[in-house]
Amino acid sequence: MSQVLSVTPSSQAESLISIRALSYRYYASSRYVLNNVNLEIQKGEVVVIAGKSGSGKSTLLRAINGLIPHQHSGDYSGKVIVDGLEVLSAKMSELATKVGYIFQNPENQIFMFSVERDIAFGLENLSFKTPDIREKVDWALNTLGIRDLALRAPHELSDGQKQRVAIAGSIIMGQKILIFDEPTSLLDPYTASNVIRIIKNLHDDLGITILIVEHRLDLVSQIANRIIVLDEGKIVFDGEPRQVMYSSNLSVHGVTEPTIIRTTKLLDPGATGPGKSYPLTTHELAHELRKQVPRIGVFQKGSHEFGTNR
Repeated sequence: MSQVLSVTPSSQAESLISIRALSYRYYASSRYVLNNVNLEIQKGEVVVIAGKSGSGKSTLLRAINGLIPHQHSGDYSGKVIVDGLEVLSAKMSELATKVGYIFQNPENQIFMFSVERDIAFGLENLSFKTPDIREKVDWALNTLGIRDLALRAPHELSDGQKQRVAIAGSIIMGQKILIFDEPTSLLDPYTASNVIRIIKNLHDDLGITILIVEHRLDLVSQIANRIIVLDEGKIVFDGEPRQVMYSSNLSVHGVTEPTIIRTTKLLDPGATGPGKSYPLTTHELAHELRKQVPRIGVFQKGSHEFGTNR
């Protein structure tokens, strides 16, 4: 049975997101998707939420931004507080100023005729003055590096460009929290790495608290300070990335271990549990190998030997 690796919130800081005894069941289902979830997230954290399909990841995100219970009917109990607002009693318009939500498919939230109009949409609905909107749109375009796309039609853009437009439309609202629901699922590896880098920059430069549901743990573990694993609507792991990924066989809970983790465990079968700084990145793995492996001969053309010690 899995043991939750507890992360105790600092007593000095008030949680930005506080979830207490949250349970939720969609009316169309007899199964509870979330089961008595308790979670505290501090300002400035980068939290990755992992788990197999149906484990409750997306439902948990929707409970934080208010889509649950305001737009999805179901059996809801417990309490979710986001930056001082209780989600159950708050208006969606209030929550929209606190939490930005980037959908798995950015086309679900891009619908205007040009990129800059789409980015401006949220502020226009809040009746911001035109000069203020112009200033903020310019800032968002520059921040995401999409100034050259301002007048383009969204349907002309690549998936990676659409993802940046969706992010720009969220950060322009000045929210303290950004939620990403599988942001790399439609992207090739190169574009996915760029999106993760953008997310890291938003955190580092703007101090935004980031929550990410993602299957590519090899990418997001490098920017996260915390990984939470859900299974059957319950938190089974919650801790620092290195601690969680080397704590047990994540595949038991439907989570694919990154190649670096599997490689390290093959090289060192004892690479589990806390106490050692096991690698999370290719750079760290290469550094570890250089320390452990003696000088190795270089493969010579025509030779049948590789890696012969000299």
